[in-house]
Amino acid sequence: MTADRALSDFSVSASFTDGQVVLALEGEVDVLSAPEFDAFFETMIDRGHRSVVLDLARLRFMDASGLAVIARGANRLEVTGGTLTIRTPIAMIGRLLDITGFARLVQLGPGTSAYGHLGPEELVADGAADHSYGMSKAMTKFASIHTDDELIDGALRMAVSLAGAAVGGADGVSVSLRRRGVLSTVAATDQTISTMDANQYQTGEGPCVDASTQGHWFHAESLENETRWPVFTPRARALGIQAILSSPLVVQEHPVGALNIYSLTPSAFSIRDQEMAGAFAARASSLLGDAEASQSDDDLSIRFQGALRVREVIAQAQGVLMEREGVSEKDAYAALRRYSLGNGRPLYERAENIVASARRSLTDADG
Repeated sequence: MTADRALSDFSVSASFTDGQVVLALEGEVDVLSAPEFDAFFETMIDRGHRSVVLDLARLRFMDASGLAVIARGANRLEVTGGTLTIRTPIAMIGRLLDITGFARLVQLGPGTSAYGHLGPEELVADGAADHSYGMSKAMTKFASIHTDDELIDGALRMAVSLAGAAVGGADGVSVSLRRRGVLSTVAATDQTISTMDANQYQTGEGPCVDASTQGHWFHAESLENETRWPVFTPRARALGIQAILSSPLVVQEHPVGALNIYSLTPSAFSIRDQEMAGAFAARASSLLGDAEASQSDDDLSIRFQGALRVREVIAQAQGVLMEREGVSEKDAYAALRRYSLGNGRPLYERAENIVASARRSLTDADG
């Protein structure tokens, strides 16, 4: 699926009634269209609207990037005293918001979550995690949509986007995955977190490496007193990291990677947070296992590269605007968003045009 086709499958419109703004989503929300959804949502909040309704009745598909947009918007509305209402026939969206703790911020049907006990650094059992959180049916239904194209990408984005929003004390999240015998970071919230992972790969030690190779979870409650990883620990502390929680990703009883959660605060992760991290990792493991049977490494690489390409083009366009107009990174993105909203065109399309224009200018100058 090309970027143009993917973006054409999504649209969002706004209407205003009884003091509310209603955002009606249609088509598919994925890593390509989520920035456009995010732009509309943020704009409505920036304009002072405190009662927002998301109408998902005509939505066919939403992956973790769309759920992350909802989570961020719900948080912003809570801070400003606003309310978010979700109208959706898709029950799993409500269930996912419930298990991540965001159901309290939106008007949804009642849901319950029961939390079990997770012992100290023991093997994470997929069945036990499902039972503790009532996740199995909701997450399996989520995974079954677009199995061929979105399964592995959705699992990893879910691990990063939702774990970061749901686990208390989390200041950064990453997913490490072993491909062709090499452990690498395939998703991370920021560069500091990527560096944390890289330091573990370089030193050959750390909770991420151990969880990925030994298949059980590791909790560094306070790095100030940590002695298990003498080479890696000083590097982590130098970047301000004080606590780490790494949960293994296991496929066919073999560890293949880890979900890593980092905090700037010692003793940041409660028992509930540890259980939630384990539940996300267990479900991501199940999705990875399902995908393994039908997708090759080359297929996955192409999909990841496509997602990275979208982000790269937007970043390049921001850089062009920053240089041309002398504005900040934030203002450059805001300019892209204003154009997209004002002209009804995808943000990614505008970014591509700006980058192409800059390249033509360089070519003309060289000529």
